[in-house]
Order: sequence, then C-alpha cells, then structure tokens
Amino acid sequence: MSYNHFVFENDDGVATIRLNDPERLNALTFQSYGDLEKIMAELAHDDAVKVVVLTGTGKGFCSGGSVNDIIGPLLKMKGDELYNFTRMTCNVVKNMRNLKKPIIAAVNGIAAGAGAMLMLASDLRIFSDKARAAFLFVKVGLSGADMGALYLLPKIVGLGKATELVYFGDTIDAQEAHRIGLANRVVPGEKLMQEAYAWARRLKDGPLYALGVTKELFEYEANVDLETALEMEAMAQARCMETPDFIKGYNAFIEKRPLKLNRG
Repeated sequence: MSYNHFVFENDDGVATIRLNDPERLNALTFQSYGDLEKIMAELAHDDAVKVVVLTGTGKGFCSGGSVNDIIGPLLKMKGDELYNFTRMTCNVVKNMRNLKKPIIAAVNGIAAGAGAMLMLASDLRIFSDKARAAFLFVKVGLSGADMGALYLLPKIVGLGKATELVYFGDTIDAQEAHRIGLANRVVPGEKLMQEAYAWARRLKDGPLYALGVTKELFEYEANVDLETALEMEAMAQARCMETPDFIKGYNAFIEKRPLKLNRG
C-alpha cells in the first residue's frame, strides 16, 4: 500500500499507520481523510495484518483538520458538498470500528478535534506522558457531535465527563486522560512505541478470531436489551468454541502457560 500522508509498514503482522506531517502536527487534509477511509476498509481484507498501531510523526499525534487546507475551503462550500465531507470523516471512524482487528493508538502528542476522534475510535489508547487531548469542535463554532464523538465518548468516560469535554473543548493532559479512563496507560515518551508494540504483539499472538468477535459485539450490544445481548453472546461464543484457538487455549490453561499462537 502506498499513501502520501502517512507511512504504512507491516512488521510480521503488526501494521503501523504513522501520520506524517510533523510540521503541522499531522493535521488532516481532504486527501488524508480519504486515504484513512480507504486504508481502514482495505485492512479488513488484508490477511497479512493482524493488529494495527496508529501514531504520529514528531511532536503531535494529530492536531485535527488543517486550518488552511480544510477549514478555509469548507467556508466556501454549501449543502451536499459539506455533507459529502462530513460523511467521509464519519466513514473513517465507521471503518475503524468495523475492522475486526485490534487498533492501538500510540498518542505521542496533541490529539485534537479529528485527531482526538482517531484516538477515540481505536480500541486501546496508550499516552505519552506529554500527550494531550481536546474535543475542541465547539471552539470553531461546531457542535460536539462530530465523527461519532457523542456515541463513543460517553461509553469510555461516562456521560457527565463526556458532556464537559465536548461542551467546553478544553485540553486535558495525559494524567487526566488516564484518570477518567480515556487513556488505558500513560508511559514516558521514550517508551511509548515500545509499550504499544508490546501490546500489539501480545494481541497478535492471541485468539484473533475471538478478539474480532469481541470487538464486534462491543458495538452491537450497546444498543440492544439484555436478552438480545445474551443471545448474541451465546451464538458468538458457540462459534468460537469450534475454532482451533479454543483447543489451544484450553491446553495452555491446563498446562499453566500463556496462550501464544505464534502466527507469522
């Protein structure tokens, strides 16, 4: 795969998507949104990729939409043109959440606006101790309802804290992100990628089909009643019990050793 706005690498099943415009803190453009929409869809069919690590080059994770390349042109658009753009940005998140492979955000610096949403749409978030996050849509006169923020954020930090974050658009540091559950872990900046890849390798060596089912049901069960959720889980778990990973997992448990499936 070849893209202009980020670096894509695959190391033994662990793929890295590194946003690559460090001078602008990896701000997004129309083209980079389109590329992200495309790659997140393509990865669903790429059997060589088992786990994805999303990060940024330089001092920023992603500072959101570029003021010059996006905000300016949007001011000149109307109706369908604006909807086509917002639909594309939402498709990035849709494709990330529909991807039945773990996505780890290694948040190396500021994650603001759309950048915060890329971080939020990932499955796990590891922050550098210098990282910050801001859902700052209201600060440019937009609603906090952007790219799935009002669907995803309350699930992670609760409705009250989510409301505060999107109403005020304030920037929070890594320690506050961890306190409210937005960051799974905070590590020194020099250890960020080491930690992210350690988690990625653990996931890659695990039961990937079962992890994909788990991710899928996290989404489905959020909007159904308990009885429907239980039926979904019964059917999904029965399918998992027919996979070779279940037998290997059972043997590993009995032998008191970690489950490691050693996929190439």
